[in-house]
Amino acid sequence: MTTPAIVVVGAGPVGLTAALTLSRRGIPVTVLEQGDELATESRASTFHPPTLEMLRDLGVLDALLHKGIVASTFQYRDRRGGEIATLDLAVLSEDTPFPFRVQCEQSKLTPILLDALDTADVRFGCRVDGLLSTDNSVVLRTVQGPIRADWVIGADGAHSAVRHGSGVEFEGSTYPERFLVASVEEDLERALPGIAPINYLFDPDEWLVLLRTPHHWRVLLPTPADTDDEYELRRLPTRLDAVADLGRPWKVAHASLYRVHQRVADRFRHGRVLLTGDAAHLNNPLGGMGMNSGIHDAVQLASTLADVIGGAPDERLDEVAAQRRIVAVEHVQRTSHDNWNRLRESGGNHRQQLKALAADPVAARTYLRRACLLDSLEPRP
Repeated sequence: MTTPAIVVVGAGPVGLTAALTLSRRGIPVTVLEQGDELATESRASTFHPPTLEMLRDLGVLDALLHKGIVASTFQYRDRRGGEIATLDLAVLSEDTPFPFRVQCEQSKLTPILLDALDTADVRFGCRVDGLLSTDNSVVLRTVQGPIRADWVIGADGAHSAVRHGSGVEFEGSTYPERFLVASVEEDLERALPGIAPINYLFDPDEWLVLLRTPHHWRVLLPTPADTDDEYELRRLPTRLDAVADLGRPWKVAHASLYRVHQRVADRFRHGRVLLTGDAAHLNNPLGGMGMNSGIHDAVQLASTLADVIGGAPDERLDEVAAQRRIVAVEHVQRTSHDNWNRLRESGGNHRQQLKALAADPVAARTYLRRACLLDSLEPRP
C-alpha cells in the first residue's frame, strides 16, 4: 500500500497533537507553520482531565506535569463578598486517573510535542495561502510552492486559510466586550487569602477571573468594545488596584486585549480536508474549553483518519467529524456562554445553587464531569 501524504497546517497545540497522533500510528506527516518558530504567547493555560489522559497516551504528559501546576480545586467567588463555593475535583477520582486540572501555558506544551515529533517534517515560515481540493487529493498553495497531500488537517486558527480555501462557512457572533488579560508577577494568594488556583468572581458590573500559572497569575477583565487599546492599558493599574490594594503598583509582565467570538464551521470535514481547534470552532475562554476541545478534535479525527488509512470505512470520518461539531455546539459553546452569563448575574439564586452543589458530592461530580469535558467524550445514544 502506498503511504499517503498527510499535511497538518498549524504548529500550535492542536496541530502538533494531530501530527503526533498520526506519527504514533506509524503514519508520516508534514507540518506547515506560517511563523518562523513556535508561538510564545501564553494564550490557553488550563488542561482538563481527559486532555491529560490523551497526552499520557501520546507519551508527553510527564514532561507537561514537570512544567505545570496541579490544581485540585477551583472557586466561585463574589467580587464584593468573598468565597461562594469551592469545588474539589477529587470527586472525579472514579472517572479519571487525573482528578485535577493542570495549569500551564500552551506555549510550554508545544515544544514538548515538537520534540516528540523528531522524525516528522516540520516546516516553519511556510504560510498556506489557499488550496485546491479534488476527490483524491488536495494541493496547498504555500509561500514555498505548491504541496500535494492526500489528506489535510487544518489547525491554523481562527483565520484559517484551510477553512477559507475549502469554502466552509464560519458563522456565529462576537461578544459585546473585549477581554483584557494581564499576566502579573504577584503573590495573589497572599493578597487575597483563601483563593484557589482557579477563581471565577461574579459581578454584574465587572466580573473577573484569576488563574495561577507556573510563573504568573493571570487576571482576565471585561473591557468596553469601543475604547482605545492604549487608553485601556493605561487604566489597567487602577483596575488591578480594585482587585487587591497592594499598597504599590502591581508588577505587570504582559497585557493584551482581544475580541471574543462564538463561531462554528458548518462542517468539520470537507472531502479530504479536516478542520480542528480554532479553525473549526471558537468560544469564549471562560472554563478553559477552547484548547482542550481542540486537542480532543485532533486526537479523535487523526486517530480515525489513521483507521481509515488502515482500511476502516471512510464513513467513520464523517461520523466523527459530525460528532465533534455537535460537541462544539452543544457542549463547548453552550457551557462557555453559560459561564459568561453567570459571572454577570446580579441575583443570588445561582450563588445558592453553587453552595448547595459544593456540599453534595454526587451533584458536584455531575457538574464537574461537564465542566471538565469528560461528558463531551461519552458516546451519544
